[in-house]
Order: sequence, then structure tokens, then C-alpha cells
Amino acid sequence: MPPELPILTLHLFPKLDELLLDFLRNLSPADWEKQTIVPLWTIKDIAAHLLDGNLRTLSMSRDGYFGEKPNPIESYGDLVAYLNRLNADWVKAFKRVSPTVLIELLELTGSQYNTYLKTLNPYTPAIFSVAWAGEENSQNWFHIAREYTEKWHHQQQMRLAMGQEEVLYATELYFPYLDTSMQALPHHYRNVMAEPGTVILFEVKGIPNAQWYLQRGENAWVLSKTLDQTPIASVGIEGSIAWRMLTKGIAKAEAAKRVEIEGDQKLGAVVLDMLAVMA
Repeated sequence: MPPELPILTLHLFPKLDELLLDFLRNLSPADWEKQTIVPLWTIKDIAAHLLDGNLRTLSMSRDGYFGEKPNPIESYGDLVAYLNRLNADWVKAFKRVSPTVLIELLELTGSQYNTYLKTLNPYTPAIFSVAWAGEENSQNWFHIAREYTEKWHHQQQMRLAMGQEEVLYATELYFPYLDTSMQALPHHYRNVMAEPGTVILFEVKGIPNAQWYLQRGENAWVLSKTLDQTPIASVGIEGSIAWRMLTKGIAKAEAAKRVEIEGDQKLGAVVLDMLAVMA
């Protein structure tokens, strides 16, 4: 189910790009090869992946050029497998590209990418749906917000490897990431049965207004930002863990140690398996 109000992130892309380029320009040659929390990917690999995101958007969305055609996509798993192969192929090819060239390409394509996004009507259908939220069709504003979460969390993966994460935890940048990612909650809980009216509260600690209420309706769960009803379970997630939990960046057992659940433990713990990425 779409959010109560659009999540507007377009104005944040240039700032995120500026922070990215500044971060990369200050890396030493050895830093580029540091391992990140992404299996098999270094800082340089993730930077290459971000470039791929820019170029794919410009090629497919702006220019209508899709290039390689996938085998028939008949399931969510098929789509994930296809995307994983595309990502791996690109990163492998960019092993031969220098950090200097990579920075130059990110700067060039980032500007074009942001210019293109501004041409999209936020309320018309997007070229791709937000599949991890269970949507078969999405409006552009949600597609753009999903792209923001991609750029935010991949930059944070690189920063984590360097111990420089704090700048992206600024409320202005982190809250939109969280607000977008939490739209996965109704889809993630879709097979969880509960009495109609049952409410679960989710909170990311240390981030103003980072609270979401998930309520069971007659046929589905509904997400809202405000609700005057006592929750049956309250889930408090450490701010530094929330994004990692949503992107396969921490083991479930480790995340569970840093998530506080009050009330119905079983109902609250379902969130520990939630993802807001295609994985």
C-alpha cells in the first residue's frame, strides 16, 4: 500500500553526490581496496556499482535503450538473480578502471542523472515498480525515493569501511532513507495473521519522528505515521543498525541483540527478516 503522503527526495540527490565525491577524493590507494560489508566487494567495487546505477537510468529511462535482454522473468527470484548477474558483470569489468577515472565518471553522470530525474512527473507511473514493497506499479516519486535509498546505503557501506558514517546519519539524509525503506513493512507482514485492529509500532532510535505504525485491517496490513491506539508490540531499532538490517548488512542473530521488542515478541521479531533491497 502506498504511503499516506509522497516521500520527496529529489532535492537530496545533489547533496548526496557532493558527499560521495568528497569522500572518494580523500581516499588513499589502499583505501579503495578495503573490504566492505558487501561480500566480495571493496570500496572501489561499490563506487563502480553506483556508476552503473547512473548509467542504467540514463540509458533505459532517459534514452529508452535496454541493451541486453534478460531470460523470461517469471518470479521475484528470477528478477533478483538477473540483477545480481548484471551487477557482478559490471563490477568485474571495472576492476581495470582507475579510481581517478571512476570519480570523473561519477561526477559527470551524477549531474546528468539528477537533471533527468527532475523531468519526471512525480505522480505518473514509473518505468520500474518498487518490487520490495510488493508493488507491481509505482509512481515516479516512489521510484525516485527507492533510488535515493540505493545511493544512500551504498555510500554508507563504503563509509562504514572507513569509519566515516556519521555524516549520513544527519536527520535530513537518514530519515528519508528510513521512511522509504519502511514502506516494505505491509508487504513483509502480508502472511502474518493477527486480529483486525492489531497494531505494531516500529521506531528507529535517535532519529526524530522515526516512528511507523503497522495496523492489521480486514485483509491486509496498513502503514501509517500516526495512530491513536496502543500497540500490541513495540520494536525499537538502533539507528546504526536499521539500515544494515534492511540491506543484508548484518546477521539476523546480531541484529536481534540490538533490537528491543516490548509486548508480543513473536509479532515484533518478524521485522528482523525484512529487506528493502532486491535480494
